[in-house]
Amino acid sequence: MFHKKHIFGTVKVGERGQIVIPKEAREIFDIKPGDTLMVLGNEGHGLVIVKADKFRRIAERMLRIFDTVPEEPPED
Repeated sequence: MFHKKHIFGTVKVGERGQIVIPKEAREIFDIKPGDTLMVLGNEGHGLVIVKADKFRRIAERMLRIFDTVPEEPPED
């Protein structure tokens, strides 16, 4: 599946650390007032903002890996 990449421009951080997410980004990613967002960071690469419900679904899929029993390697 091909996912488009976007550059939405710049935002300024206000005195209280707030930013405004550009309208086009809110529309594309269906961000509505009251939505909860996760802010993730990597000191070498920067910040990522993702909707919390989407992040939760990804994390749940990742955790399901621990529910499966690994296959034993074939004996020689």
